[in-house]
Amino acid sequence: MDYKKAGVDIEAGYRSVELMKEHVKKTMREEVLGGLGGFSGAFSLSKIKEMEEPVLLSGTDGCGTKVKIAMILDKHDTIGIDAVAMCVNDIACAGGEPLFFLDYIACGKNEPEKIADIVKGVAEGCLQSGAALIGGETAEHPGLMKPDEYDVAGFAVGVCDRKDMITGDDLKDGDVLIGMASSGIHSNGFSLVRQVFNMKREALDTYYDSLGTTLGEALLAPTKIYVKALKSIKDAGVKIKACSHITGGGFYENVPRMLKEGTHAVIKKDSYPIPPVFQMLSNDGDVEEHMMYNTFNMGLGMVLAVEKDDVERTMDAIRAAGEDPYVVGHIEAGEKGVTLC
Repeated sequence: MDYKKAGVDIEAGYRSVELMKEHVKKTMREEVLGGLGGFSGAFSLSKIKEMEEPVLLSGTDGCGTKVKIAMILDKHDTIGIDAVAMCVNDIACAGGEPLFFLDYIACGKNEPEKIADIVKGVAEGCLQSGAALIGGETAEHPGLMKPDEYDVAGFAVGVCDRKDMITGDDLKDGDVLIGMASSGIHSNGFSLVRQVFNMKREALDTYYDSLGTTLGEALLAPTKIYVKALKSIKDAGVKIKACSHITGGGFYENVPRMLKEGTHAVIKKDSYPIPPVFQMLSNDGDVEEHMMYNTFNMGLGMVLAVEKDDVERTMDAIRAAGEDPYVVGHIEAGEKGVTLC
C-alpha cells in the first residue's frame, strides 16, 4: 500500500504546479518576493509606507454551487475568475486596492490539466483586479469527494489609506445611487438556479434566442470584477460615499450594509435593463419578484452613492473603465433599509 493507491497522487500534484506556473507568472507585481512553490507567499509592504494611515482589508469567499455547472459542462477555465471576483469586489467596495490572492482547490482526484484550467481562471481574475497570485493549495480528497468533483475558494488582501475608506458615514438625503451592470447571475443563488433549470448537459447546451447564447454559457458567465471601475471613479476626483457589492441576499440584504443609521435607499426597478436570464429564472421556476430581488443581483453587481453634482463624472469614469453605469435611485432620510419601486 502507498499514498497513490490510497487515492492521492503526489506526482500529479507536481505536474499541476508545473502547468499552472505560466498562468501565475502573468499576475506578478514588483512587491512579490520569491517564486511559486514555497511554504508561504511573500509580499513587500514598502509602498504602504507612503500612506498616512494604511489599513489592510481582506476578503474570502468561493463560487458556491456554480462549480457544479462547470463540472457538467466540463469547462473549468472561468470558474476561478468568480473566486477572485467575490473576494476583490468586497475589498474594492470598501475603498481598497487588492494586493494579492491565494486560492484553495479541493478535488476528488487531481487531474493536472483540469487544475491548471481552474488556476488559469484564477490568474485571469487576478489580472483583471491587479492582484498578484502569490500562492495556493490543491488538496486531493479521495473518499470525501467524487473523482470528478472539486471546489474552489480563496482569499485576498488589500490596502487603503484610512482617509480613503468608503464607510457610508457621509451619506445624506439627496445623494444619488449609481449601479454597475452585472454579467448575469455572478456567483450567488445557484442552489435555486439548479432547482429551476434542467441540469443535464443537453439542456445546458440548448441555445436560446432570448439569451443570445446557450443556457450553460449564460449561467457560467464569470462574475464582473469592478476594481478598475471604482479606481477610475477615485482617479476622477469623485468621493464615493457608500458602496455595496450585490451578492448573496440580493438587494434586501446587501444595500442596507452600505447605509448609516437614519438613511434609506430607494431603487427604481425600471431604471436599468435586467438581463433575460433572470426573467427566464422567474418564469420557469415560478419565483415571485421579492424572492428574485432577495436572492440575485438582478443585473446590478455593484451599487454606489455619490453627491448629486458628481453623477456625470462618476458615469463617465465607469464607462472609461469599460463598465455600464445607470442612475438607479437615491438616498433619503428614514429608517435604515431599502425600498424597491
